[in-house]
Amino acid sequence: MVQFENIEVLALIVPVVIAGLFLMKRSERKGLVISRIFVAILLVTALASPFTLVPRVTSDDNPDLVIISDETDSMALFENDTSTELYEALTSKTPTSLVRLTGESTALGDAIVQYSTGENQIVLVTDGNSNSGEDLEDALLFAQETGTTVYLVQPDLEENDLSVQIEGDKTVTYKNENQYEIVVSQAMEEEVSYSYELYSDDTLIRSGKVTQTEREKRIIVPQVTFSKLGAHTLKAVIKPSGSDVDNINNVFYKSIYTIPKPDIRAINLDTGSPLGDILLNLYDVSSSGELNNIDDKKAIIIDNTHANTFTETEVQELKTYLNDGRGIVVIGGDGSYNFGDYLDSPIEEILPVVSKPTDWSGGRNIVLVMDISQSTAAHQTLDDILGNALFILNNEDLRDASLGVIAFGSEGMDVSGGLLFLGTAANLEMLEEEILTLTPGATSETSLDQGLVIAEEWLGDESGELEIIIISDGGIEKSYDDSLEIAQDIVNEGVNLYYVHVRSSAPSQIDDRGNFYAEELMDEVGGVYFHIEQEERANIQFEDIEPADEEEEETEAGTFQLIEYNTKHFITKNIELDGSITGYNDVTPKAGADRVIITSTGKPVLTTWRYGLGRVAALTTDNGQGGDNMWATQMYSGNNSKLISSTVNWAIGNPREETGAVVEAEDTWYGTPVTIELTMYDEGIPTLKLDDDEVDLSLTGTNIYEAVIEPGSIGIHDLSGYPVAVNYALEYRDVGLNEELPSLIKAYGGSTYTVNQARNNLLEEAQGNSEKLVRDSVSQKIYFLLAALIIFLGEVILRRIREIREMKKLEQEIRT
Repeated sequence: MVQFENIEVLALIVPVVIAGLFLMKRSERKGLVISRIFVAILLVTALASPFTLVPRVTSDDNPDLVIISDETDSMALFENDTSTELYEALTSKTPTSLVRLTGESTALGDAIVQYSTGENQIVLVTDGNSNSGEDLEDALLFAQETGTTVYLVQPDLEENDLSVQIEGDKTVTYKNENQYEIVVSQAMEEEVSYSYELYSDDTLIRSGKVTQTEREKRIIVPQVTFSKLGAHTLKAVIKPSGSDVDNINNVFYKSIYTIPKPDIRAINLDTGSPLGDILLNLYDVSSSGELNNIDDKKAIIIDNTHANTFTETEVQELKTYLNDGRGIVVIGGDGSYNFGDYLDSPIEEILPVVSKPTDWSGGRNIVLVMDISQSTAAHQTLDDILGNALFILNNEDLRDASLGVIAFGSEGMDVSGGLLFLGTAANLEMLEEEILTLTPGATSETSLDQGLVIAEEWLGDESGELEIIIISDGGIEKSYDDSLEIAQDIVNEGVNLYYVHVRSSAPSQIDDRGNFYAEELMDEVGGVYFHIEQEERANIQFEDIEPADEEEEETEAGTFQLIEYNTKHFITKNIELDGSITGYNDVTPKAGADRVIITSTGKPVLTTWRYGLGRVAALTTDNGQGGDNMWATQMYSGNNSKLISSTVNWAIGNPREETGAVVEAEDTWYGTPVTIELTMYDEGIPTLKLDDDEVDLSLTGTNIYEAVIEPGSIGIHDLSGYPVAVNYALEYRDVGLNEELPSLIKAYGGSTYTVNQARNNLLEEAQGNSEKLVRDSVSQKIYFLLAALIIFLGEVILRRIREIREMKKLEQEIRT
């Protein structure tokens, strides 16, 4: 395929053609004009510098290696001489250089980017805990794009170390109960014992003794309250009874800032309901049924209220309230939404949902059938097969789908344990991890039929939209006939079949007529065929699910499991939802709305959106009050009750009073700067002092000022009455080996070794990875110039021949 270095030059063809057409109308020698137009077009094309990319394979028996040795403070737990010994073992066999990283921070990403040239390969000797600079995954992606393979060598862990943190909210409300977690991590996975103490403003509020075997232990501390407004401190201390290299990370400070309870207005609130209990406990609630004096309210809660309750004037007041940056939460029930005549009413205009039934036909069920036969390793397509699977897995259109993974070589293998709902982060992460750990089997068979058999069983009892996606290098010659028979049965059962064929040099992908088996298979059964080159991703467009028949009978009363559809939303980020409801208002999310909680049947339960500068949440189940029509009692009990407070807090946005000077800043780590923000609600000169030293502020917005501070000591620092905690350096937080890094290394084409494995096998793999497909740029300019020259000379020669003939004819006429 011809490409152009200066493609913008091709625009000159337009005036050339226009001028040519003009001359053709004026000139009688149209053939001459046409030839000159073609010559001009060819010359312009040559000026655009056309070129093609010609592939060739390069290899190097002595690849250039760069060992990046992590010798920062966290590596004190590991064997000291690993990098030196590995360097000595490799440098005698191939060009090798050694780079040492030292200090109280680890910038692995920066080092990878710096030394990724495309002409070398990188060996990381590290615990994998990168805590500054370039994101590690972004750096590995950069290395892959430049053609630099990155390997990981995990040094031997010799000593144990423990670290402690406190997790929980910094801004809390007066006298409300808060939950915090003491998180204790250890470098090894062995049995350790320690005592812990939690202090609130120097008063011991919790202590205990723990025996821990896992890498991370979370100690939940509920019902922590603060009875005074302003700054407070939590301090966690652990005292290990065994091996512990550093004690600097055994103490952790968390600053707390207590504010008055936010003022909210409740409309039609049943104060005796579970919803009422939560709101009255957490907020300063005024329950007037009228929409007056709402300007100072942080949020409005509307509980099971009919649409005719609101006049058009009141709805306009709500719109103005939202445009001022406030929030509204609308609770459902038997007098709200579809039961409260919301459809096409003025109040519905501000809501993220329409009060009509959601179309639902059973959801989408997908099975990925992945080729991990030996041919995928031999012909270097495994990474592309895994990459395409991850690409499909992260398709945003599949967040409410269920998906399972099957791998096949000579046999089919259940990877995921059946179909898993993709709307939960835990399921998505688990599927990604399982896919990244897939490796080719011991045999060279590519038995697609074995994978299809399992996929057919999985989808046999499912309803809704059914899909099977095969991702393979297409080397299915031996299993073609059996695969065709099963594939035909699958399609006849109403399953959509896709085949993503990653092209390679595998001979078993082509029959004796030169046709691809994968393409023939899809043609035979009526499936969808994608042929892609290596490093490409198939963009599968999934058809919209057909809506259910409107006359279909409603689902009988039962129990509907609640599912976190958007696990990254502010409302759900710290909640592990576990419960069900027995009823709901049947609504449809509007375009641009965000589904946060749904039922297992796909019905929206909590939907949010932004209206102007404000926030609106539609909770389309009831307030949990007992009775014959109760729907959502489980939603208001136990850990699920946090969903209500999180929803109201999201609607509130900023819970702090909008008066005077308001400071906000996160806690930080020693050596890590932190940005602070000061908002001036009243007139005056902005001033801030950090431990009595004035802070230089910069105006960044209307009445908003910012500054960057870096306190010089560990502990609690005073920022004009606002607390900021500084803890031990980040280098001491993550102890031991980063268990996620090997998966990342593999995902971007590298491998992970122990020290002994690296000495014996790393060079051999590096030699294999030095074989690269290089695409050289070959200029095609000469061909366009030659074509222009040939046309020009041809035209001149033809014209000269014509002139000679005319002269001879004229001479003959003169003689006669």
